[in-house]
Amino acid sequence: MKILHVIPFFTPSRGGSVAVPYEQSKMLSIMGHDVTIITTDFEFDKEYAKSIENEGVEVIPFHCIANMGLFLFSPSMKKWLKDNIEKFDLAHMHNFRSYQNNVVYHYAKKYRVPYIIQAHGSLPRIFGKKQLKKIYDHVWGNKLLNGAEGVIAVTNMEIEQYQNMGLDRDKIQIVPNGIDLSKYDQIPKKGEFRRKYSIKDDGKIILYLGRIHRIKGIDLLVDAFADVINEVDNVKLVVVGPDDGFLSMLKKQIANLKIDDKILFTGPLYEKDKLEAYVDADVCVLPSRYETFPVCALEACACSVPVIVTDNCGIANLVGDKVGCVVEFDKSQLRDAMFKILSDEKLRRKFRENGRKLVEERFDWGKIIDRVVKVYSALKNG
Repeated sequence: MKILHVIPFFTPSRGGSVAVPYEQSKMLSIMGHDVTIITTDFEFDKEYAKSIENEGVEVIPFHCIANMGLFLFSPSMKKWLKDNIEKFDLAHMHNFRSYQNNVVYHYAKKYRVPYIIQAHGSLPRIFGKKQLKKIYDHVWGNKLLNGAEGVIAVTNMEIEQYQNMGLDRDKIQIVPNGIDLSKYDQIPKKGEFRRKYSIKDDGKIILYLGRIHRIKGIDLLVDAFADVINEVDNVKLVVVGPDDGFLSMLKKQIANLKIDDKILFTGPLYEKDKLEAYVDADVCVLPSRYETFPVCALEACACSVPVIVTDNCGIANLVGDKVGCVVEFDKSQLRDAMFKILSDEKLRRKFRENGRKLVEERFDWGKIIDRVVKVYSALKNG
């Protein structure tokens, strides 16, 4: 099949909404499909693009002439779509409210090319721009959803979100996020991350990995961590990820709590550097106010790291008491969960073993990509 992927931006710093289509495209190309990604040059990562072009995927960035709250105008995309979209068997749109999806929708309908949407958790009108999202949905969003031949949800939570937007259940297919387990066959040795950042070998590391954004709940993690340091000796909170507008507020909070020396900000880490952080962590915490399917939870499990998530996270049912702990968005519950895992080596060993087993059995892209192809095939043959 000849497949067109549509992504507003193309950089690993934007998290799972880029990492997932990256892995999908790579695996599809390996399977022999012809895959093209169209995106914008906003924050475009040339090395990231080159790495997937080496796998046979074409990446075309169009110039972004204006950025209105990540609504990225790239009108030069229109002529390319007019000349090329008929060549594709289908289009796969990533994220929901974007200029790129609007333009692709127009030409896909005009030239009768089927398309699917994968919202990556972007459907709810929460945490900013609520009124703008409502206007978008009235003008474009509802039309975009109703015109899709199908949509992909990653969890039951996201199925409900699509249905709340008025979409019929029979249009929704569940395909979870995954990871490329081949990257975890030879993980770094323990101690490399500690050595780089001068963290003592006998100390405990609590890891957060993701965008530094209010929705991620890192402020709750900091508050809970301030209590943990009174109960656990020699413990460090490591925050890995790019600033997404919340770093300055977070640092003020930390300064007020007078725990600056207990928290390390590394900025974003990728590839081997990121794996080193996972390997040396004692627990990985995702304290989100809202999250659908965080890839970092799978990455932690692949590195045999216990995880803690809030019940606002769409994969809370997968975590349960099997690979870590699920807590409410509550400081005392998060504090108690961190203390519980950090103080019980036997429990950590159980979570480590179960986590690795979970991703091997259910979340390797080598298996999940078959489900993506089934969705494509149903559209093409329908």
